[in-house]
Amino acid sequence: MMNGRVFLIGAGPGDPSLLTIRGAQLLRSADVVLYDGLCNPEILTHAPQALQICVGKHGQTRIWKQQEIIKEMIQHASAGKVVARLKGGDPAIFARTAEEIDALSEAGIEFEVAPGITAALAAGSFAGIPVTHRKHSSAVALITGHEEQGKTDSSLDWEALARFPGTLVIYMGVTTSKTWTENLIKGGLSPDTPVAIVRRCSLPDQQVFRCPLREIPQVLGKGNQIRPPVIVIIGAVADLQPNALQKFSNQRPLSGQTILITRPIEQAASLAIPLQNLGANVMIQPMIKISTPKDWSEVDGVINTIDQWSAMVFCSQNGVRYFIDRLHQKNLDCRHLAGLKIAAVGSKTEKALRSHGIIADVVPEQFNGEKLAESLSCIATNARVLIVRASRGNNRIADLLVNAGAEVKQIVAYEHQDVTPNNDELNNKMIRGEIDWVTAMSSETVRNLVRCFGKSLNTTRLATISPATSLVAKDAGLKVEAEANPYTSQGLIQAILEAVE
Repeated sequence: MMNGRVFLIGAGPGDPSLLTIRGAQLLRSADVVLYDGLCNPEILTHAPQALQICVGKHGQTRIWKQQEIIKEMIQHASAGKVVARLKGGDPAIFARTAEEIDALSEAGIEFEVAPGITAALAAGSFAGIPVTHRKHSSAVALITGHEEQGKTDSSLDWEALARFPGTLVIYMGVTTSKTWTENLIKGGLSPDTPVAIVRRCSLPDQQVFRCPLREIPQVLGKGNQIRPPVIVIIGAVADLQPNALQKFSNQRPLSGQTILITRPIEQAASLAIPLQNLGANVMIQPMIKISTPKDWSEVDGVINTIDQWSAMVFCSQNGVRYFIDRLHQKNLDCRHLAGLKIAAVGSKTEKALRSHGIIADVVPEQFNGEKLAESLSCIATNARVLIVRASRGNNRIADLLVNAGAEVKQIVAYEHQDVTPNNDELNNKMIRGEIDWVTAMSSETVRNLVRCFGKSLNTTRLATISPATSLVAKDAGLKVEAEANPYTSQGLIQAILEAVE
């Protein structure tokens, strides 16, 4: 069997939105993901198709030895698999990537390194500390506070570092803080040198502590509440007041709010990005998966007899995408729909039609089934109407059109299936009440949330896309605290904003 490939990917400092576009692309192509405990598990939503293996999380699971990781990586790649080796921060900074590259090269396995944002630089930005400053620091030194085990002498020149004309940034220095603090002071660095300790940088519970260098052993010593991951910034810049960027981040309307998005991964960005821009910490866990129909025969039959129909109703942007894609697969385009009245449920569906050169004849003022049926009632009498829909959903539109005198045929253009989260971290956060909001964009999403999380949903606040979705939630015993109006992503965001205020 031909060898696979290995991608060495930097996961960034913590916030899952700081993963690079290239990193996300490579994760989507992976068969296996080997990830460090410092990697935010939300990043794994980019690789739902992959076997996901944690190689150790401090305080929770056994930490794999480096040779074990290399052996596992080569074993999967040699079996023809695409392996993503996901590392916190940047692969080139204190991540032992060189050892893995050497092993891959020796085994003749192709690899690619996808850089990430290293924690030192992120910590400065998120704490409002410029690690370089025209007046105070024109250089930065990145230093490990935890050298290779078994070494009798440090390979670091602490006297030279004490004289370094710039900012020192210490990685992995919590348990060894007494040693490196004493070495720097003995080397000539003033005990009063300003220090900023940044814990869990870029995450909603980020903490920043400030003290002089001499107090570091007490602040980070045994019995303290400051546990890894921690970055320590040493130098004059650590004494500067937080900059406008940090103040802006903390003042945004959804700062401190953790919001779970449950849309399919390919549609999550339209909700995630605006929420992140408002300061929210966004988690993405699809509860619904969409895919092509198991059988195209019904859709193909309609396409082949399209001249026998007078109107077509698209219930979603997904319906538009999958139906038009099927037209293209049959070497047809939108001209094939000439003569039909076209209706769209919702502004997103209308925009999806326009992207294919189709202008909807009917779009209701309110984007729900009842209003659409009313809009279509004038052409329903003795009309033959097609409804393009998902494999699941209610029959409201069809029933109302039939009652208005239409002959109706519903065709399934895409499959709509439940997703069961395989994410212990998410389950624990839900139980502990660490998720402030859960969004539900459909009735099926609500039902699956109840199936997967049960009573744990009572620890969070529910935001729904429409009254119909809210009704399903209330029937399940859930309290709806925000409901979109209009029934769009922007309407949902506005409802959350109003509820938070």
